[in-house]
Amino acid sequence: MDRSADSGAAPGDARDSALSRYRRRRDFARTAEPDGSTGDGGREGGPLFVVQRHIARSEHYDLRLEVDGVLKSWAVPKGPSTDPDDKRLAVPTEDHPLDYAGFEGTIPADDYGGGTVLVWDTGTYANTTGRSMAEGLAHGHVSFELNGEKLTGRFALHRFRPGGADEQGQWLLVKEHDSAAGSGSGPVSTRPESVRTGRGIGEVADEEGRTVEGRPRDGDRR
Repeated sequence: MDRSADSGAAPGDARDSALSRYRRRRDFARTAEPDGSTGDGGREGGPLFVVQRHIARSEHYDLRLEVDGVLKSWAVPKGPSTDPDDKRLAVPTEDHPLDYAGFEGTIPADDYGGGTVLVWDTGTYANTTGRSMAEGLAHGHVSFELNGEKLTGRFALHRFRPGGADEQGQWLLVKEHDSAAGSGSGPVSTRPESVRTGRGIGEVADEEGRTVEGRPRDGDRR
């Protein structure tokens, strides 16, 4: 795999341009989210991925893949599934800085994305598309192999509805058939905790002096 095509530090101007929408939506004097001002020094083992559980106006999971120095991001309302028969809606969101992959905490309620964020899974991935990730995304299809703590094996993102206000359309996240595939939703149902700290979503919120409004704790709902 050619790492240079998908990961590593992008030139500063290109990264700043990619992150302009992310920065416009946030007040970094209020939120603990990273502002993306520091570049990434690169890592061994391939580009990173992260899945963050996010309870804001509604609960969803954010899939983020490192591509050209930023995290390309999709909101997945039902979370990723390990069942190839499950086709999960994935709605593109703005690019995020690489150091967002480690963010876990509470965003102020009145801010964009206000709510609690938990690092549900993280690791590296390999591009199996047959072209660069950027080219694949532009053409509406990428496939990749995840090497995480909860998610492993091959997945694909496919754009099924082009256009929209931001021209990114709507996508489907699908588990491909391989030895890591299984029936049911998989670790979304059985492993709700953070891979970074071992905390549940309620613990993350409580340690910030907040509660997860209207949501039972993991121990009550599972």
